[in-house]
Amino acid sequence: MYVKQKISAAVVALLAASTLGAAANEKVTFGTNWLAEPEHGGYYQAVADGTYAACGLDVTIMQGGPQVSGRPMLLAGKIDFYMGGNLLSAFDAVQQGIPMRVVAADFQKDPQVIMSHPGEGLDKWEDLKNAEQYILGDEGVQTFFQWMVIELGFDASKRVPYTYNTAPFLANKKSIQQGYVTSEPFAVKKEGGFVPNQFLLADYGWDTYSTTIEVMQETIDKKPEVVQCFVDGSAKGWYKYLYGDNKAANDMIKKDNPDMSDEQIAFSIEQMKKFGLADSGDTEKLGIGAMKEERIKSFYDKMVKAKVTPQGIDITKAYTLAFINKGVGLELKK
Repeated sequence: MYVKQKISAAVVALLAASTLGAAANEKVTFGTNWLAEPEHGGYYQAVADGTYAACGLDVTIMQGGPQVSGRPMLLAGKIDFYMGGNLLSAFDAVQQGIPMRVVAADFQKDPQVIMSHPGEGLDKWEDLKNAEQYILGDEGVQTFFQWMVIELGFDASKRVPYTYNTAPFLANKKSIQQGYVTSEPFAVKKEGGFVPNQFLLADYGWDTYSTTIEVMQETIDKKPEVVQCFVDGSAKGWYKYLYGDNKAANDMIKKDNPDMSDEQIAFSIEQMKKFGLADSGDTEKLGIGAMKEERIKSFYDKMVKAKVTPQGIDITKAYTLAFINKGVGLELKK
């Protein structure tokens, strides 16, 4: 039987006493896992429109990138919150004895997508394994591709490296390629002149949460009101970014990442809404950031079966539901 995690009485008491929010203008830093982009829009929105400030936080966003290692900075106490990609890093932290927890999942669905050329016999999910080659990055091969091989019968010998260049995919109409649904389809349309088939892995069984908020246990224990403010502010920021006036947030994103175009931003937001990345399923009642224990357990079991993650990890140490599932921000959805 799956045993629910227990939150210490001290933390519960502190949460109950923290209705007034964090101390005024308490400075915290949130590290993202890539250069500024619309996939980070809810956090930029909450900074730009004062949502974080309203509950007492002065939030600085430290953008990630190819030369930035954000998670070690979280572990070292250099930043207060970090944006996780999916749940695997949280499982790994438990295995290594690192006291880090996921406190919210701002994407219900991982943006990971597999693309194919239309009209080439690869128009259905079950057809994709028949492609001549699978263009996949190293990280993908070590994670979701292992699941695709074990669960779905993909042929590991067909994999070729993805170098973040769409040219090989465009040149071979019988190939498939990984990507983010908010990014690579845009590049294919721009460079190849067509809209590729897009198969979001989350819609076919890859049920990890994504764009998680990671925080050290010490922060949860000592400053639960800061964690609650950041989690709630982020949820509200995402609602306002997706459904309200997001110009100020987009201006901040473009300032941090001058390579980001208005066209790319518009495409990414459209895709986030179309595929329900942030707002779908459980969020309709529980609010953005929602997580459920049974779904986390389901993903863990799949990763054990695919030999991505070892068996026997106490995954209840990887997350807490104390700060979410309260319907925060639902009234902002328009």
